[in-house]
Amino acid sequence: MYSVILTQYGGAILGPVAKILGYLMNAIFIALDKIGIPNIGLAIILFTIVIYLILMPLTIRQQKFSKLSAKMNPEIQAIQEKYKGKKDNESMMRMNEETKAVYAKYGTSPTGSCVQLVIQMPILFALYRVIDNIPAYVTKVKEGFIPFVNQFIEIEGSKEFIQNKENFAAVARFSKQFANDLFINGDKDYVRNTFIDVLNKATTSEWHNIYAQSQFAGLKDLITNASHNGALDIFEKYNNFLGLNIANSPSYYFKEGISGHHYLLVLGALLIPGLSALTQWLNTKLMPQPENSGGNSQQDTMAASMKSMNIMMPIMSMFFCFSLPVGMGIYWIAGAVVRSIQQVVINKHLDKMNMDEIIEKNAEKAKVKTDKMKQIREASGLSSNARLSTKAIVNNDDIDKKEDVNTVSNENNNGHKPGSIAARANMVKNYNENK
Repeated sequence: MYSVILTQYGGAILGPVAKILGYLMNAIFIALDKIGIPNIGLAIILFTIVIYLILMPLTIRQQKFSKLSAKMNPEIQAIQEKYKGKKDNESMMRMNEETKAVYAKYGTSPTGSCVQLVIQMPILFALYRVIDNIPAYVTKVKEGFIPFVNQFIEIEGSKEFIQNKENFAAVARFSKQFANDLFINGDKDYVRNTFIDVLNKATTSEWHNIYAQSQFAGLKDLITNASHNGALDIFEKYNNFLGLNIANSPSYYFKEGISGHHYLLVLGALLIPGLSALTQWLNTKLMPQPENSGGNSQQDTMAASMKSMNIMMPIMSMFFCFSLPVGMGIYWIAGAVVRSIQQVVINKHLDKMNMDEIIEKNAEKAKVKTDKMKQIREASGLSSNARLSTKAIVNNDDIDKKEDVNTVSNENNNGHKPGSIAARANMVKNYNENK
């Protein structure tokens, strides 16, 4: 099965995470529907806020690690300088021990920030999967497609039509196997889900192209007739956010606005990528920035790379948001705004923390842990020595016994070869004399 085009993403790691996040997204949309505002754009914003609030404890730990690292780095650099050029095993072992002691003192580890990232990354990637394929996880949205898709599938030529990227640009995003999947796979649910996935990413004009074809002309009411709950009408009602259909890309609106001289539409099209770049830039400015060490070339290189990334990320964000659907732009903007607010709160929280006190407590914990390990090693050493002493005593007793036996044997044999007739005769003689 090709999970790229199936309704729900089926990856071994991201699949289960996306499914859990999908339940959350579905619950948010149902809640909005109950209060009369079933809007996917608003659901994406609320969904993003909830996810980042859940991840906030991990973010705080990561920022705390960064702040402790800034205080710790001079000591690490001093150790590295101390053993610079020394490649022998003894020096390397000492350097590792001293480095571990510094990390223990500050209550961190070389992989301190990696753990939080390892936890966060699958969640954030799965978050993208959910937002990119809303009908897969929001049942009410998927149900809006079903009546139309069920009839669309039955019309001859529908499969060929939907696989043509000239008709649906979104098809180019799917796997190369897509052209054959609809014919090879006989599962009707699979085919229906694939149609929904394509239509979910179709622009308004691409929807109109369907009933413009003579063989699909009878589907016009199922697409646009509001009284018949037309699929496009339902879709645009759910997707309407500040007058824009979030399934369309800003580039689509830009072209439509230029060709129709609708300059407000052009402004709206540019606003999404512009806001995305601005919020990303603001977010990077609020985050702790690595400083040049003035001596450590590796740290200076990392600081320079980070500054370059801080410039490139807003530009890349603007480019992607211009070409991707508006819904993804809303997600990026909402995520950047939430992260920026979080960062302000975290910065204030960290500024109130007494880092020297935290370091002192961590140093005490490290000392207690070291003392315990020392006691365990000493106890292990005493036990080992006791075993060696006991073994030595046993061995000495065995040696003494052997010597006693040999002495008696020598006395009995009186110098004769053990086991010989003379030796036996001498033993009889000794017995008779001692009798």
